[in-house]
Amino acid sequence: MQVNDAVALEDVMLALAMVGDLSMGQPIDQSRRTARLAQWLVQAGGGDQAQEDAARQVALLRWSGCTANADGFMRLLGDDVGGRRDMLAQTLDAVGQRAMLRTTPLAQVHCEVAGEVARMLDLRAEVEAGLRHIFECFDGSGRPFGLRHPDIPAVVYQVVLAGDLEILSRVHGLEAALQWIGAQGDRRYPAALAGLLIRHAADWLEALRAPEVMPPPAGAQVSLTLVGDVIDLKLPWLAGYSRQAAVLVRDAGRLWGLPESRIELLAKAALIHGMGRAAVPNRLWSTPGPLLEGDLESVRLMPYWTHRACSQIGGLSAAGQLAAHAYERLDGSGYFRSLSGDALHAEHRLLSTALAWQALRSERPWRAAFSDAQATQLLNGEAEQGRFDPRVCQVVISAAHGEQAPLISKTGNGLLSERETEILQRISTGASNKEVARDLGISPSTVRTHVESVFRKLQCSTRAAATLKALTLGVI
Repeated sequence: MQVNDAVALEDVMLALAMVGDLSMGQPIDQSRRTARLAQWLVQAGGGDQAQEDAARQVALLRWSGCTANADGFMRLLGDDVGGRRDMLAQTLDAVGQRAMLRTTPLAQVHCEVAGEVARMLDLRAEVEAGLRHIFECFDGSGRPFGLRHPDIPAVVYQVVLAGDLEILSRVHGLEAALQWIGAQGDRRYPAALAGLLIRHAADWLEALRAPEVMPPPAGAQVSLTLVGDVIDLKLPWLAGYSRQAAVLVRDAGRLWGLPESRIELLAKAALIHGMGRAAVPNRLWSTPGPLLEGDLESVRLMPYWTHRACSQIGGLSAAGQLAAHAYERLDGSGYFRSLSGDALHAEHRLLSTALAWQALRSERPWRAAFSDAQATQLLNGEAEQGRFDPRVCQVVISAAHGEQAPLISKTGNGLLSERETEILQRISTGASNKEVARDLGISPSTVRTHVESVFRKLQCSTRAAATLKALTLGVI
């Protein structure tokens, strides 16, 4: 029996916007503020409602590919979150500015994933085109394709201008922001459009102080699983993690005897529990052993950011409240609220225990996955020390043992061969062609041939985009 994880399209876009904002080191309302500015810019230029809608959607989703290249930015700048915050604020030091000259492959990953997100959400062609070209510049100096005006979609200029105004005025003040924007005329965006924005900038920023009044989401319903997939792209070894957590906690909830409505909420909470992970630099998630106290504090804020983001999305508020308890422990040693005992209800205990089991059974860069027996022993040991409920541990372990669906589809849904599916599963977790070849006992050139075939069949050119698409199609 499946759980309904469908939510309003608007709620999914808002969730992806906030994941993007956190990943880019921005306040969680940055994309929403940019969307309003972009819509006003379209209005001032005489655009119609369809163009306003496109500008809003591109603004909300323009960072939806940034989790996919977070690891690359960590390697390039040392800190994917802080580095990109400085990039947007024009405050990178000389070393960072030189590093930015090597970001074309990262821009390609970002744009391809963002474009696939738009396609999976069945958005209009102009939205997808805008996202696939969001880093292109008027004079051809942009990335990843170096397009020039007029080959760049107009919505790109509108959203980038709005974003520059929002970020730079907040960081440097309005006067400095407008001076910089004016200097970018016919370089980053058309001078005439920049002039239009400059004339209205002060009034529009003042208007942003008033809360946005949005009608209740209506119309299309889409799967919340896409949000979990995008979250998981932040770390190469987390591909499919949120999906698997949702399956496990769903089955555990049924064994516990929860009503279907609560099981549905549990599954949604599992899908979005990692939203706040976007705000934590990748270097911390990839660090073996205990973290320094200051770094640990950043990790402890992960469920806080999940709670804050979801509390601003009507359709995800209840799931976000539950997801914020993902790392609480019965003895009060968890985070972010350090709740204990009766303050943690059955659903809180099921979610935290299921995630703990899944973490034990998953590989990490510094260790192999624990065996079933080892994971059982470790989880029960935690329960004996008072951190988990022993009864819930037994239910979660039973649910894990009773799960019939394999993690790897042997049929590939008819799209990929068994070998292609196996290789895609491995590269989706960050393995190199050489590592896959060694593990499977085949040559690197054979692996490369299979990877090229996978890209061709999935119509993708990067591993991140292929992973996202394969997860959505149920291929892996």
